[in-house]
Amino acid sequence: MVFEQMWELTKSFRFEAAHSLSGTTFGAASEEIHGHSFRAEVTLRGTPDPKTGMVVDLGLVERAIEDVRLTLDHKYLNKIEALGTPTLENLSRFVWERLQHIGKLTRVSIHRDSCNESCTYYGPQG
Repeated sequence: MVFEQMWELTKSFRFEAAHSLSGTTFGAASEEIHGHSFRAEVTLRGTPDPKTGMVVDLGLVERAIEDVRLTLDHKYLNKIEALGTPTLENLSRFVWERLQHIGKLTRVSIHRDSCNESCTYYGPQG
């Protein structure tokens, strides 16, 4: 029996952003504009290319991530129309949609470490 070998490669990035959320149990504190430090992790799966030894060229991943980071960093997330309500759930989906072209994404996680919170999006299951 032959087993296929598989690797996962994760690249992280950070951004600072503000948002406001209504209708939560946090009430007025959540409704006011407030900011967070976010950490995103983007994970790709695959088999290293025999010529390069890489699942994906991290330079290409880094360039794509930088475009997304600049879209989010030091922004008021409520103004990013394609994001929708600026929740952890929507942020992880938003990042996925903008990076799915770089390779076989397996997950995108968004962390708010200061709040001990994170959300992971696994993309469309089909």
